[in-house]
Amino acid sequence: NGSLQMEHALLFTFLEASSDCQFRDQLQSLQNQQAALCCHANDDDELQTDGNRSGHFQNGELGLAPTNEDVIRIIAAQLAEIGDQFDKEIQGRVVNNLVQHFLNENLSREEIILHMSSVVRELTRSIPSDMEQEKAMLVLAMVLTKKIVNTVPSLLHRVFNTTLNYMNQQLHNYIVEMV
Repeated sequence: NGSLQMEHALLFTFLEASSDCQFRDQLQSLQNQQAALCCHANDDDELQTDGNRSGHFQNGELGLAPTNEDVIRIIAAQLAEIGDQFDKEIQGRVVNNLVQHFLNENLSREEIILHMSSVVRELTRSIPSDMEQEKAMLVLAMVLTKKIVNTVPSLLHRVFNTTLNYMNQQLHNYIVEMV
């Protein structure tokens, strides 16, 4: 989905750049699966010599050009540094509570996104920071993703996709402006 492409690149690169990400192998597997899905869905896209898809418009949005990939890498690395500082402030019970929500098969994706959103808002208020609220919310959502998957690696796909949707629903315009 073209509208999630920027969020996907940002979240994936953030997790890759984060310290103590204990699921790098699974993350690479996820990236390979996503790339395979993308390639099958867009077989008519022009393949660049570096293996990347060209920046065609998809769903009204421009696909990621190579320069955007570099920008996203830089931004993700900076956000990962901030995330490493926030990481220490997030209590284990908050993570365990979210883990339970993700493990509950009876909850819809929307219910989990709503819960995640309220946890992120609460953490944004409780962690002292002079940064803008959207940036704090973005970093916290991505740090929570890392902490949840570090706790239960088998949740990678569900947590990653839920966080992508959260970022797209709540922070898309902020992310576009940042990039």
